[in-house]
Amino acid sequence: MAGPDRYVLFGHPVSHSWSPFIHGMFARQTGASVDYRLVDVAPARFRKTVLEFFVGGGLGANVTLPHKPAAAELVNELTPRAARARAVNTIAVKPEDKLLGDNTDGAGLVTDLRQNLGVTLAGKRILLLGAGGAVRGVLAPLLAERPTLMLIANRTAGRAQDLAAEFADLGTIEGGGLDAAGSLAWDVVIHATSASLAGEVPELPRSALGPASVCYDMAYGRGDTPFQRWAAARGVRRAYKGWGMLVEQAAESWHLWRGSRPDTRPVLAALATL
Repeated sequence: MAGPDRYVLFGHPVSHSWSPFIHGMFARQTGASVDYRLVDVAPARFRKTVLEFFVGGGLGANVTLPHKPAAAELVNELTPRAARARAVNTIAVKPEDKLLGDNTDGAGLVTDLRQNLGVTLAGKRILLLGAGGAVRGVLAPLLAERPTLMLIANRTAGRAQDLAAEFADLGTIEGGGLDAAGSLAWDVVIHATSASLAGEVPELPRSALGPASVCYDMAYGRGDTPFQRWAAARGVRRAYKGWGMLVEQAAESWHLWRGSRPDTRPVLAALATL
């Protein structure tokens, strides 16, 4: 008798992840027999461990920090959005045992903002805080929404400028330091640095936020994040954390693996009680 379909999340560390809970709810919803586990693997053993998993019959994997760039180098083929991000968070087995790498982070973010939170992105001014891998993974899907301007603001201005130049063919995008946020309130402010997890908040000009600004922290956890509290203290009425992005990118992964799209609403409702 065949066992359940096997999926994993590779990361280092990874014990904090909610992915088994999310995919477990997807499995119960769709009647699938799925075994989804966490695998903590150091960078030196990442490639060997991933290949052993798939040779052993694994059907799909998620990839989180710090392995997303390494995963892009490991797979046989990249989706266009993964190639653009130069990072992979989802690996699927294709015909002839080829490994396909995708990046569902940006799609998850856009779906959460547009469908779950009712945030309009087209024709809006979007401020992205940070210039690391998390930003790289979401730039192309955000620019596809056709904002009037996207600014990448980072403590190291040069990194933001280089990243903006790399994606300039996709839309109106600029890069600079945190002071580049200027004196006009942004429509949408997305926090994509690791500083929030350490309790730090960005040193933005006060004028960069207004009551109508929508603030979104890609970090998540129980209770409000430091960035959410910081935004609320500056009069922002709508400040969200990244639970929805996490769930929606997982649903994108599930669709790639299994061809069906689970209903994310029950999962979001369950996480909202935490």
